[in-house]
Amino acid sequence: MLNPVTPEFEAQLRAALPPAAFKDDTALYMSEPRGRWTGQGLVIAPSSTEEVATLVKACAEAKVGIIPYGGGTGLVGGQLTDEGPKSVVISLERMNKIRAVYPTENVLVCDAGVILADVQNAAEDVDRLFPLSLASEGSARIGGLLSTNAGGVNVLRYGNARALCLGLEVVRPDGTIWHGLTRLRKDNTGYDLRDLMIGAEGTLGIITAAALKLAPRPVGIGAAMMAVPSPQAALDLLALAGARIGDGISAFEIMHRQGMDFLTEVGPELRQPFAEVPEWCVLVDVGLPAGLSPEDALEGLFEASFEQGLVTDGVIAQSRGQRQELWDIRENIPEANRRIGSVSSHDIALPLSVIPDFIEQGGKALAEVGDFRINCFGHLGDGNLHYNVFPAQGRSRDEYDALRGAVKQTVHDLVSEMEGSVSAEHGIGRLKVSDLEKYGDPAKLAMLCAIKDALDPQGIMNPGAVLRARG
Repeated sequence: MLNPVTPEFEAQLRAALPPAAFKDDTALYMSEPRGRWTGQGLVIAPSSTEEVATLVKACAEAKVGIIPYGGGTGLVGGQLTDEGPKSVVISLERMNKIRAVYPTENVLVCDAGVILADVQNAAEDVDRLFPLSLASEGSARIGGLLSTNAGGVNVLRYGNARALCLGLEVVRPDGTIWHGLTRLRKDNTGYDLRDLMIGAEGTLGIITAAALKLAPRPVGIGAAMMAVPSPQAALDLLALAGARIGDGISAFEIMHRQGMDFLTEVGPELRQPFAEVPEWCVLVDVGLPAGLSPEDALEGLFEASFEQGLVTDGVIAQSRGQRQELWDIRENIPEANRRIGSVSSHDIALPLSVIPDFIEQGGKALAEVGDFRINCFGHLGDGNLHYNVFPAQGRSRDEYDALRGAVKQTVHDLVSEMEGSVSAEHGIGRLKVSDLEKYGDPAKLAMLCAIKDALDPQGIMNPGAVLRARG
């Protein structure tokens, strides 16, 4: 059993760390974006890896829990807890330096507290691209993104956060530092500890710095939004786009009209590309090398897909501004969702070929549970859907509290039956611990517990996240 932060222990920490490390106004750190939980804890923001190590060592000796905090944008409760003994919340916000950029190597090294948008800008300054991109990029921090193996819109082409990292610096649960900040692309010297730490959600150590992969900036970028008659047509369009454009496809997003309707209902107010909102549409984004026209590539795709009956209408961006207008629609759907207030939100992954069946069966199954609006959208290119369930028009989510568990189980049971995952890119956190236990392979769970016991024998690192807390 862990010990709580006591006045005596806090005094010990204040003697070991500079005053600037201690946060007096902690309200920001005690809530999460969906407003479902509140947290507790002593919030400390170290300014260096050495200060993190000092803090972790003290917590290990006192057997006090540690909750790592990045940008606070996580949606599964991994960054806060209101249960158990009062813990130390370690915010990486003051560790926000770009340490080095190596353009010829396509590598950038930075502190874990650097905001994603700042990494993107630093890459752009040397005519490179850091392709991780998601709605919270203006506040999400690199350490948290790696700890959750974040995805975003460009996974189809560039992979998850794991695929964009070469090396890590990590403070282990005993306070020692693993100096794994390598820039090597080949290093077969034993177990891949980097991949073990990425996606561990701070349960095995605290990431303090990372060596990130950059990519050449595509010369020709473009986007098109195309109306499709069904999810199956969208999937067939994806295959056709891959055959015609290949690796030039950066993102392939699917959106149901419910998301568009939410934008109209609660904002943000955006210009809609179609006079009549289609039932389904896809957003195709491309990035091509010099000499190739994205507009021509997208026009050719539209013509071929129209001939095959896969699309019924389309808008091709003729400028970067128009491209951004199309992306503004996709990127603001989560904000409209937040304003409506979901009954239950689901971050799921499915084999591509079963997605049309899942969408059809999911709607029918939920209709037997209650009267809902379903907003299904997401990254069709990599099989990741955001399948969110909302109150009927004119009703609030509070009226559905008694049904929330049934909604979640209905969706997750169907995902499991179709050999999918109940957590595609947001992680497990504390919200999905029981889901991992219910749907996870028993052998996998046993290995996860063995790794946790080996690296964090006292269970002080983010207790209760990913795996159920001891005791």
